[in-house]
Amino acid sequence: MWQPAEKIIVTPDHRAVLDTWTRAQTAPQNLVRRCQVILMAADGVANNQIAKTLRVSRPTIALWRRRFEAGGPPALLEVAAGRGRPRSISAAKVKQIVTATTQTKPKAATHWSCRTFAKVQHVSPATIQRIWDAHGLQPHRTKTFKLSNDKRFVEKLTDVVGVYLHPPDKAVVLCVDEKSQIQALDRTQPGLPLKKGRCGTMTHDYKRHGTTTLFAALNVLDGKVIGECIPRHRNQEFLKFLRRLNRAFPPALDLHLILDNYGTHTHPNVKAWLARHPRFILHFTPTSASWLNLVERWFRELTTKQIRRGVFHSVEDLIATIEAYLRETNRTPKPFVWTASVETILAKVSRCKAILETLH
Repeated sequence: MWQPAEKIIVTPDHRAVLDTWTRAQTAPQNLVRRCQVILMAADGVANNQIAKTLRVSRPTIALWRRRFEAGGPPALLEVAAGRGRPRSISAAKVKQIVTATTQTKPKAATHWSCRTFAKVQHVSPATIQRIWDAHGLQPHRTKTFKLSNDKRFVEKLTDVVGVYLHPPDKAVVLCVDEKSQIQALDRTQPGLPLKKGRCGTMTHDYKRHGTTTLFAALNVLDGKVIGECIPRHRNQEFLKFLRRLNRAFPPALDLHLILDNYGTHTHPNVKAWLARHPRFILHFTPTSASWLNLVERWFRELTTKQIRRGVFHSVEDLIATIEAYLRETNRTPKPFVWTASVETILAKVSRCKAILETLH
């Protein structure tokens, strides 16, 4: 007659690990089954009841109980040599698939798909997908990039990052830029609202009602943004915005502005005005390095949260929406904190340049 097995002692930390593995959607089913065996045994469930519930044999339950008692959760990951289904794809074949994925292209296409690549490699699409997942390969995806060719890149980078990491005393640091050509797009038909099982919808076509330009200055210290929508973005409009900034802060404070190299910012009229207002100190980002200007990060928030999915019946409607977003974000501002040093940025740029040189 079978003697009831003793209750397994599982510590809270081990139970947390087993619960995590059991709930993980990508965990192998055999691992999930072992975790369930141990958890049920820890709750005092008899082996014969565990076998009936999980549809496993009593010797298997006894095996994994012993292994868990000897080695804890890591022991559930180990599989004895010679056990399990033998590999149908050799390591050499896997290496060949990975190399072909990264170094070849199909005819009349820019990248491989699972099915086209599986046909060439004489394996199943599921096999290709598993190998791609295991090696982090996603041929269907791309990311954009641009390395700056500015001859003064290091000098400008050091200047801007230095202002972020070591802001000057008795001064305000402002990230300034224009978001131009913001379109007031009106959909041709009303979209369907969000509901269970269906995302919100909008028509693919639209009506154009004009554009506006948003001048914005992000205060690096507190995250507040001074913004103004103006129809155009010439040097006259930029000077108007500079005058607004001049009025917005106490005269005793210097204003350090981080800007890009757009021609409006270096216009002779702007230079003449700045010469008469020495409290304004400009720091220019390198060309093709807009990521150095933190206000661009705020523009992204504005686009994704308010503009991209918005419906605007006129330019006035668009401007009212932008101004409402400004008021709301300034009510509870969250500053963007710069942490990258000049050395880490230059090291990353050097690696990118080295890779590009090997490809060309």
